[in-house]
Amino acid sequence: MALKVIQTADGSSSLFHEGFQDHYHSIHGALQESTHVFIRQGLDHISKKNISLLEVGFGTGLNAYLTAVYAGEKRVHYTAIEKFPLADDTLHELNFPRLSGLKEHQDLFFRLHRASWDRDVDLQVHFTIRKVFADVTRYCFDRMFDLVYFDAFAPEKQPDMWGQRIFEKIFAAMHPGGILVTYTSKGTVKRILQACGFIVEKIPGPPGKRHMLRAVKNI
Repeated sequence: MALKVIQTADGSSSLFHEGFQDHYHSIHGALQESTHVFIRQGLDHISKKNISLLEVGFGTGLNAYLTAVYAGEKRVHYTAIEKFPLADDTLHELNFPRLSGLKEHQDLFFRLHRASWDRDVDLQVHFTIRKVFADVTRYCFDRMFDLVYFDAFAPEKQPDMWGQRIFEKIFAAMHPGGILVTYTSKGTVKRILQACGFIVEKIPGPPGKRHMLRAVKNI
């Protein structure tokens, strides 16, 4: 897996995957994108104190890291599915734990990545993670979710990850009222989500991107 570390416009780092010819985050700002899409438009919209969360595309771990930092009094059980885990030397090139506002949580970032795969690991009193080394298209969920971060590579780069079958499987594994957020606003993705039964909103996106999607499983 050929990866190149890059710096995005907000000063945070990201990766470029030469195989998929795609970036792991927005070049307009990795930190800004993850914070806006997944924390502000996802986590902050869940009122429950105990949250079961699924991430499709663990990648650099930035979304999980921010969730652990910003969860506050919420108790989060975080399931992250990843088919292509990063090597340790790549992780140490990422500057997320050295950024302003995150420096005091540096150790958390590395404990997140050192956590064993395929079992629950308590990283903090309020945050448990299960990193799953698997292909989500073949994985069978064994729990229900309140919130889904869908963060695969772009639909045009990895179309098999954006098909109706995957979203139907995720829909079935979500609690009524559950929320799915993703950075894309493509009409094809919106229509697939609607066909699965989601109520879909096109909402303002992060810097450099006009819109994103938030989908709710109707109660």
